[in-house]
Formats: sequence, C-alpha cells, structure tokens
Amino acid sequence: MIRKLQLEELGRVDVDTFKNQPKHPVVLVLDNLRSAHNVGAAFRTGDAFAVEALYLCGITPQPPHKEIHKAALGATESVEWHYFEQTAEAIKLLKEQGYRIVGVEQTDSPTYLQDFRPAAEEKYAFVFGNEVYGLSEEVLPLLDMALEIPQFGTKHSLNVSVTVGIVCWHYWQHAFASKTP
Repeated sequence: MIRKLQLEELGRVDVDTFKNQPKHPVVLVLDNLRSAHNVGAAFRTGDAFAVEALYLCGITPQPPHKEIHKAALGATESVEWHYFEQTAEAIKLLKEQGYRIVGVEQTDSPTYLQDFRPAAEEKYAFVFGNEVYGLSEEVLPLLDMALEIPQFGTKHSLNVSVTVGIVCWHYWQHAFASKTP
C-alpha cells in the first residue's frame, strides 16, 4: 500500500542550510515577465532544483510582492536573486562569468529539448521570455542556443512557469540524475 510521507519525513533543510549547500550551476533569467505568479513559481522551481540564482529583468516583478510570495511559498528567502533593468546587461554579465546562454523560445534554428544534453561541468543560464511576446529581440543575438519544447496542440505555447519546470527537470535529469542517491 502506498503511504504519503509526513513533512518530517521529507528531509527538508532549513533556509540557512539551503543557502550554504552546493547549487547546480544554473541561473534562471526572467526576461520581462509580467505575472508575479509566474515569478513566484520560478522561485519555487529554483528552490526545488537548487539553482544558483534568479535574474529578474525589465518589468519582471520583484520581491517583496504579495503574488510572488503566494506562489513561491517562502522560496524568495532561500533562492538568491538579482534585478537588472535590461536583460542584455544580465546576459552579458553571465557570459563574462562563463555561462552558456540558452534561450527557451521558438526560433528558426532550435535545439529540441529532447536533443539537449547538458553537461554537469558546464554552467547554464536559461532565459525565459514574456508571457505574450517571448524573448526580447535584443536577447536573441546574445544566445548560444535556443531550446524548444515540442508541442502538438493548437496553442504552441506553454505557461512560462510550466516551461521553467520542464527545462529544470530536463537539465537535472541529464546532468545530475545519475549522481543523485
């Protein structure tokens, strides 16, 4: 019979322990998101996958914010974050620090997610765009590659918070899953 684990059985660490534990070499860059709920969900996913940081850019809402807090469930306290007025500024900084810049966008030359094999020893910055317009035009020339999640319905778009979760899971699955107990 399957039994749901109790909170004390989950092995959760406190915020201070989390902040001091090793992180996966990943930064989530949010390029002009408009929804605070999506930002909060990105914080929560960032916590779940132990990313290094979130970079909130342009019009992207920042903590403290009621809707971010509601979706993040405290992850704004555990996940490091920085704000940049311009997404290009954040990406240039990440490039200087040796990150591979990976935009998640439908482009004329995508790498489909199932073909993307991240390396554990490489640093990645995954860039996610606005809910309506996608990645900013000035961001596209700065990308090292564009990832696309194949879709088969009529919309050909996923909510950005869902996309963050799918990309983080794929990254972890291919770069670190074999090393996790």
